[in-house]
Amino acid sequence: MTYDSTRPLIVQNDFTVLLEAYHQDFAVVRLFLAQFADLIKSPDSLHTYRITPLSLWNAASAGMKLEEMLLFLEKHAKFALPPAVVHGMRKYVKNYGLLKLVNVGDELHLLSEDTVVLKELGAHKALQDLLGQARGERAIAVSHANRGLLKQELIKLGLPALDMAGYHRGEPVSMALHEAEGGFRLRGYQLQAVDSFCLAENEGSGVLVLPCGAGKTIIGIAAMARLQCATLILTTNVTSVRQWKREILEKTNLLPEQVGEYNGARKEVFPVTIATYQILTHRMSKQLDFTHMKLFGQRDWGLLIYDEVHLLPAPVFRKTADIQATRRLGLTATLIREDGREEDVFSLIGPKRFDVPWKELESEGWIAQVECQEIRVPLASELREAYAASAAKQKFRIAGENEAKLRVIEKLIHQHAAEPILIIGQYLDQLLLISEQTNAPMISGETAQDERERLYSAFRRGEITLLIVSKVANFAVDLPDAAVAIQVSGSYGSRQEEAQRLGRIVRPKAGRNQAIFYSIISSATKEQDFALKRQLFLVEQGYRYAVVDWEELALEKGDCR
Repeated sequence: MTYDSTRPLIVQNDFTVLLEAYHQDFAVVRLFLAQFADLIKSPDSLHTYRITPLSLWNAASAGMKLEEMLLFLEKHAKFALPPAVVHGMRKYVKNYGLLKLVNVGDELHLLSEDTVVLKELGAHKALQDLLGQARGERAIAVSHANRGLLKQELIKLGLPALDMAGYHRGEPVSMALHEAEGGFRLRGYQLQAVDSFCLAENEGSGVLVLPCGAGKTIIGIAAMARLQCATLILTTNVTSVRQWKREILEKTNLLPEQVGEYNGARKEVFPVTIATYQILTHRMSKQLDFTHMKLFGQRDWGLLIYDEVHLLPAPVFRKTADIQATRRLGLTATLIREDGREEDVFSLIGPKRFDVPWKELESEGWIAQVECQEIRVPLASELREAYAASAAKQKFRIAGENEAKLRVIEKLIHQHAAEPILIIGQYLDQLLLISEQTNAPMISGETAQDERERLYSAFRRGEITLLIVSKVANFAVDLPDAAVAIQVSGSYGSRQEEAQRLGRIVRPKAGRNQAIFYSIISSATKEQDFALKRQLFLVEQGYRYAVVDWEELALEKGDCR
């Protein structure tokens, strides 16, 4: 067995890959490895990745070849690659596209050149009601109604079907971008993202992965203009609905009467309609149907856009399985789903078509450079006894609401007095206390929508320089001038939340184009353990968290209050 101690990787039999964090080639190797492996944990010295079938299929769908992956691993691994890993990677990548869905006349066929695999499918109980009659040795007829369900079941068997059955055009809608007259122009990576979706072999299904602040809304609008069809846009909240509508009217020639809002207050079904996930999943009781799911059939949509696709609710997944003949575009900053349904995104929305690293856009000045600091604060003495006696869930809350964090917040606000600051947290009681102590406005789920819009607008104009926000600001909120974010509490080990919160401050800024993200953590508690998990996605993107012990820092500065 060959061995080279100067190389940074160790590839193990169980498909885990260890990467030395202090190796001189760490940054380059990490960037390439992240394209086909998932980061599992990231202690200071050794990062652990895992190669999975889904990570390989997403890489393959984005255009990466198996030989590229194997040559990369061979070049950077200390030891020879385990034969089981090489064999497994070949098998998984080969399975992508082994089965294809195509239209033949009026029928939908499942095709494969591997006749043995095709014959074996009938033995799987989950497929028996989804497959029709054989059409020769290399094809099986499939009901169009089963297109989505079949793809879901096939991916569970490790056989992701390449869907090449195409899509109907939908209701035509003439629209054009205001690129020239409006003064904006698609950036190079935005144009590549649109091309990767609209010019893909299957002509329009898949997910585009870009950082917060990279212009995912603009990419969605450009895809609409390219396809020229009625579009239903699904997003996370009313603030995001209005943001989409504002951008569409500013950047296209569509008229206000062509762009509708569908939410709790308004039920407009126009050629372009923007709805919230919440309204679609509303029902009077668990025994009744979803009240507004009929929206999917109220126009002949030619394109469905799923904003923040990593938050897509399960009922919408089920509906999406029924509408596979409609083009589907997913937009997200991270493919991570905390419910583990990444395979459903792959099979029902589509595979990853485009992915641009955060640090790449940062280096080109398209997003701000961000410094990340984790500030560890000791648990207030009066809380230690209660913390020790509490159950795990309550421990996390006690640590999150640690009042010792208030002094840190006070110091950070003073330190960044000249900059616009967001304070973001999980617990309303904690945020109300901070609001009272700082005399700053707070936005939560209870804040009326018009009041939210007023405060967001005031923050954008610089009339408010300190704003306190709950989880409602995690997603799709346009706060382009935020330069400092202070996270005081969060949702356990949610990697997607950490990414979205950092995303609130990465939009490009005038001047130095820099921002800072503080995460205040109660040291030696459950919160510190979960913080390591929360940071995984951002570490994978190349961000490093400088850890600061607040007690030591206070002693150094002579501030021992």
